[in-house]
Amino acid sequence: MKNLFLFLVFIGWFTSYPASAQSQNHETATFRNPIISGFHPDPSICRVGNDYYLVTSSFEWFPGIPIYHSKDLMHWQQIGHVLTRPSQLQMKDGLRHSNGLWAPTIRHHEGKYYVICTAQQAGGNFYVTADKPEGPYSEPIFLTDAPGIDPSLFFDEDGTCWYTGSINDTPEQDKYLNEDRIYLQQLDLTQGKLIGERHILTSGHAINAPYCEAPHLYKINNKYYLIVAEGGTWENHAITVFTADKVTGPYTPGYANPVITHRHFGKNIDITTIGHADLVQTPQGDWWAVMLGVRPLDGYTMLGRETFLTPVSFQEGWPVFNPGVGRVLATEKATGLSPVLFEKEAARDDFNEDSLRLCWNFLRTPFEKWYSLENGMLTMNVRPNSIHEDTNPSLIARRIEHFNFTAQLCMEFNPRKSEEAGMIVLQNSSHHYKVVLCREANRQVVKLIKRERGQEATVASLPWKARKCFIKLVAQGLDYHFYAGDSEEKMQALGGTQDASINSSNKAGGFIGPFIGMYTSSNGQKSSNKVSFDFFEYQANE
Repeated sequence: MKNLFLFLVFIGWFTSYPASAQSQNHETATFRNPIISGFHPDPSICRVGNDYYLVTSSFEWFPGIPIYHSKDLMHWQQIGHVLTRPSQLQMKDGLRHSNGLWAPTIRHHEGKYYVICTAQQAGGNFYVTADKPEGPYSEPIFLTDAPGIDPSLFFDEDGTCWYTGSINDTPEQDKYLNEDRIYLQQLDLTQGKLIGERHILTSGHAINAPYCEAPHLYKINNKYYLIVAEGGTWENHAITVFTADKVTGPYTPGYANPVITHRHFGKNIDITTIGHADLVQTPQGDWWAVMLGVRPLDGYTMLGRETFLTPVSFQEGWPVFNPGVGRVLATEKATGLSPVLFEKEAARDDFNEDSLRLCWNFLRTPFEKWYSLENGMLTMNVRPNSIHEDTNPSLIARRIEHFNFTAQLCMEFNPRKSEEAGMIVLQNSSHHYKVVLCREANRQVVKLIKRERGQEATVASLPWKARKCFIKLVAQGLDYHFYAGDSEEKMQALGGTQDASINSSNKAGGFIGPFIGMYTSSNGQKSSNKVSFDFFEYQANE
């Protein structure tokens, strides 16, 4: 009877235990992939003590290179951007979609943080340094003698800094289709330039492996390991490993290459496109790899390439990715590190702070300040720049991180001829939706406009008399539902169900993921008008 009594007491205690504590206990047993959702490709990671820092590509969006912090590898919080000043990142008018910042690498050496990256169509390969992971980072040091893309740094035990990159320089008569080569050269940090002999390390693990890129070099147990990506960044993506006894090689491909890929699963799997990995070791000696991947939705890449995490075990001197499983899982066993969760940011941004939240981004570099934060309002200048052009429009947007979400804004705007302002959800200048308050035939209207393959069409229109306008988008997988109203309680549907897949990479092309935010333009005409946003809310529905 006594045992029965204790059992009943335990059951009563457990069922009355706070739900949040129960879920937190459950969360310590597993974690969910991706660890950073939405458009966060090409992850690179480093550990300093018990802290982990991770950067990802940002392409044509500014500020450049978001940087994240974690204590347990499972939960991450953005702490800043690497490139926050226009002087650091010259993404000028004419910079094309999906150019800009490609494949950064973050490393820590002797108290200093190094981030190296390619600024495609914006200066080439460069590196910056900082004393703190969140910055501020130095002005960029461009390596004019470093051709190619995907630069990485490796600090050897003697302090020598080695640069690795991907180059397409094979003589035409000797190359196969899409052949790239990984090269190694010493980087003199005092002079800020490459020195000494350039060494070609590999063209990939097979005799015709295409797109050999994303090199990362490590020294583990007195052996050098080179990890690269192959096969291109979509469904044929793969990770391969090479070893050498000397840093300059020769590098030998492993028998088990590719060490991890999802290419052989086909397209009908929950995670595709696995590749572009970087390794990190915990203080306990465990190894983990971050990498990019895609969660297709009915075959469509709706969120861009995201950041995933999987365990790695060195067996007989060789890295085995997710031992016994051999693939990246959506639900994975926890890292074994004490979980540290970060407080989530409020879904609604009331613009009460002195600066924009870290989630907000501009398209290309804003060389002038055309917005302000005052009295709980975000006010944007109505400028001639249009989203249809390769310029820096009056656009402030954030990454879409979920398949199902609700976004809502409230604005005050009195449009003049040719002017518009409202909400935009976009993949690029040729593929997006916008709900805008504008003027048509001497009257105000709210329009839902769809742009696909560069062709624009008005889907729905409502006459509008109020100065204040609420706009809402409810996203449900491949469906968008738009609404407008003069209050949150009185919203009217605009245009019925819309096809969200126009914002997928499949239809829009390029390498990025979709964004949603606030937009205004006078469409080529001079304007002194302004639009004020009272709030913007992004709420996951998953």
